[in-house]
Amino acid sequence: MDDCILLKPDASMCGEIKAYRQEFIDTGDSMDGTGPLLRMERAADWLAFNRNAEDETKKPENWVVSEQFAYVRKSDGKIVGMIQFRHYFNDFLERFGGHIGYSVRPGERKKGYAKRMLGECLNVCRAFGLENVLITCLADNEASRRTILANGGVYECTVFCERDGVYLQRYWIKL
Repeated sequence: MDDCILLKPDASMCGEIKAYRQEFIDTGDSMDGTGPLLRMERAADWLAFNRNAEDETKKPENWVVSEQFAYVRKSDGKIVGMIQFRHYFNDFLERFGGHIGYSVRPGERKKGYAKRMLGECLNVCRAFGLENVLITCLADNEASRRTILANGGVYECTVFCERDGVYLQRYWIKL
């Protein structure tokens, strides 16, 4: 399996960020764990958003302090996944979103990247001081469920998110 590294995206990755976004648009897949990337055409705007989201005094209203990471394959610099760590909850995240959201580029799925990326992000959560991490996934997303379980996730319950019209499974991971 290719060696990857968890990095905070920066201006040197603008081309890869744009390609990552476009692949999700082309396939119609859900781009979880990327914040507002889907609706931001310019990578520079998204990078600025992420910088502000890391600062309690600059984060957007109704947003929580969060850190955005790209999972980058070392051999070619390709972003194979994205993952976002939310430092605490607002009402929505506490019920439906959790501490972490992630996605793997459609053309890079079924290669073990999600499992490794989540494991590395859990190390970030541990270093931050969390003892337990909440992660949710769509009830019918078998790949995400397996990723969470492989990283120690313990199923809590399934909830219905009226806003999105979906059932979500809630899992806790003890760090």
